[in-house]
Amino acid sequence: MKHDHTDHQSKSHGHQTRGATGDVTAEAEPGKAIDPVCGMQVTIGSDARQRDYAGKTFFFCSDGCQSKFDADPWFYASGAASKATKAAPAGTQWTCPMHPEIIRDKPGACPICGMALEPMIPTDEPSEELTDFTRRLWVSVAAAVPLIILTMGELIGIPVRDWLGHRVAVWLEFLLATPIVLWAARPFFQRGLDSFRNRSPNMWTLISLGVGAAYLYSLVATFLPGIFPEEYRMGEMVGTYYEAAVVIVALVFVGQVLELRARERTGDAIRALMDLTPKMARRILPDGTEYDAPLENIMAGDLLRVRPGDSVPVDGEVVEGLSSVDESLITGEPVPVEKTKGDRVTGGTINKNGTLAIRATDVGADTVLSQIVQMVAGARRSKAPIQGLADRISAIFVPTVVAIAVAAFVIWLAVGPSPSFVFAIASAVSVLIIACPCALGLATPISITTAAGRGAQAGVLVKNAEALELMADVDTLIVDKTGTLTEGKPALTDVSSFGDVPEDELLAAAAALERASEHPLAEAIVDGAAARGLTLGAGEEFEAVTGKGVIGKIGGRPVALGNNALMTSLGIDCDTGEATADRLRGEGKTAMFVALDGKLAGLVAVADPIKPTAASAIRDLHELGLKVIMATGDNERTAQSVASNLGIDEVHAGMLPEGKLDLIKALRASGRKVAMAGDGVNDAPALAAADVGIAMGTGADVAVESAGLTLLGGDLTGIVRARKLAIATMRNIRQNLFFAFVYNAAGIPVAAGLLYPAFGLLLSPMIAAAAMSLSSVSVIANALRLKRVEL
Repeated sequence: MKHDHTDHQSKSHGHQTRGATGDVTAEAEPGKAIDPVCGMQVTIGSDARQRDYAGKTFFFCSDGCQSKFDADPWFYASGAASKATKAAPAGTQWTCPMHPEIIRDKPGACPICGMALEPMIPTDEPSEELTDFTRRLWVSVAAAVPLIILTMGELIGIPVRDWLGHRVAVWLEFLLATPIVLWAARPFFQRGLDSFRNRSPNMWTLISLGVGAAYLYSLVATFLPGIFPEEYRMGEMVGTYYEAAVVIVALVFVGQVLELRARERTGDAIRALMDLTPKMARRILPDGTEYDAPLENIMAGDLLRVRPGDSVPVDGEVVEGLSSVDESLITGEPVPVEKTKGDRVTGGTINKNGTLAIRATDVGADTVLSQIVQMVAGARRSKAPIQGLADRISAIFVPTVVAIAVAAFVIWLAVGPSPSFVFAIASAVSVLIIACPCALGLATPISITTAAGRGAQAGVLVKNAEALELMADVDTLIVDKTGTLTEGKPALTDVSSFGDVPEDELLAAAAALERASEHPLAEAIVDGAAARGLTLGAGEEFEAVTGKGVIGKIGGRPVALGNNALMTSLGIDCDTGEATADRLRGEGKTAMFVALDGKLAGLVAVADPIKPTAASAIRDLHELGLKVIMATGDNERTAQSVASNLGIDEVHAGMLPEGKLDLIKALRASGRKVAMAGDGVNDAPALAAADVGIAMGTGADVAVESAGLTLLGGDLTGIVRARKLAIATMRNIRQNLFFAFVYNAAGIPVAAGLLYPAFGLLLSPMIAAAAMSLSSVSVIANALRLKRVEL
């Protein structure tokens, strides 16, 4: 058995992925059985791992396979596992938060900036870098504390140096500092060396130069004190910077640990989304038996039970039951949505009060929730245009800082007070340390990362950082009518009789005729009759007259339904109904005349209802500084009616897709910053042409692919949220950049000693290290405020 297990492990560990599940129908060699989980052949014996299920005995190659079988015996015993087609998940990939173009298959450091790479999709696994740096931090602190006491103890009444003597104190400093510089700080020097190899100077270039200079100076002072002038000596020894090198290392680790912890928090929103999906799903077997199965074993087509209070495990369609489902964690809408037979449900939403049986339609990476996670992760890896400013500055920043440090050293050495060499070393090291550009590089990506997660929680998916930045500058919003301002599903609104025919009889005749039609308005009339509980007669001789309406017979009785042109062609006078029809058209409704037995009997009206949130959303968009334009393919009268009810600024009706495209090009040519919101295939060209394309998540896939932002809720309140998020994000980025620029602009001159002649102020390298670390942490802390922004 051990041989079988080892062979199995070395071949694949395949039972951990869907692609390597066993086939219980496969033929096994004599004396062997097929492991139903991984497909390996197992020698049958008294010591073999085995389980009885449904009257059969199954054998397993390892404890892992047996555990998987125990968790879901039907899945493996029935052969369903061998029919599953889900591909094995790709391994975790790692990227740099500052340079998303860097992608690696394992953790490490960015070759451009030296920053620790992070998973492209956040996981619950602890960061290896954080664990390692935390350990090195505590070791560095353990050495830094006695070093500070050794060098500065007399300031607090502990003259250790006097007790030990200067020579012994220096050697003790050397023994304490050397392991820290050579072991703890090794990642710093490695990344600094890589920056030279890659010709990409970065923060580690400056840190390694600063720490290395302080330590090497101290080594020379310890072992070759005779080469220093007499005024530098303290007896036979020369003052050292061991404590500065170690404290700088410790403080850099403090900053790195705090930064790594804060960066992990920027992925909290994605982790929260991933946690919405339960780990188990209640499967209903063909015989009615129910049990909890691991989510990864659920396949499209499985019948699942969702009980009150449970999370919906996968995307599916309700086949039985009635309940309300809380979709707020995905769409941002607080009101639960009623679900009944035929309705779609989304994985991760919460079933409130009823029991539902659903048929799984999309599982694994195909679910809406998984696609949301992928889109948010993609936004984290994209660059906003404003990042280009930081990139251009960073490209020349480090060489400039090194030049300033060299200049400070030379000037101090030439004109500084005695001991000038010591002052020169201190100022040069301080400049190198305090000028670390980490805060500058983090300013934009850390805000984008946090904003993408916050947007996902509110139903606003950011496809790329550029769209978010441009959304803050947009001044014109173009919206489609159908599906964006309206529900996108016409409904019967009016039935009017002009004679002795009862309204129900009129509607029944119209619906019976329209039942044979495929027109969307026909479906609204049929649904309206069904809602009234009307019985529809059998239709015959049905004929659709293009552009006019439909004619036929219901129970042998001639019936016609359509516009004036149809009635005129049939010789039917519509004068008695024109006033009513005009009034309904003025309300944005589509009026259709109904004729029975060759005479006008009445009319029916259908309208696409305006979404309840549309009017308030338009008001909010106006308050946010946007001009709202409706561009629709509907007729002028209906479009104007909807626009007047909602307070829309400008209307363009009867527009074909190329017309919307031309409108956007004209607006952009006039200097407008244009966002386009739509949900149909016909909107895709306009979405791609706009400065910002906004796809309503309920719309066509091609519309979503063409847009930079996607609204899961499918109404205009999502655009309001997107605008608020964009404004808050850009404000946050500017705050970060301002802080980083001002910090470096003020810190470098002070570190170089510019204030020393006037105020006697010279920055200690240790203070510079503390300030450098805190600057990065401050930028991250400011970015994390976006997690609480009101949308």
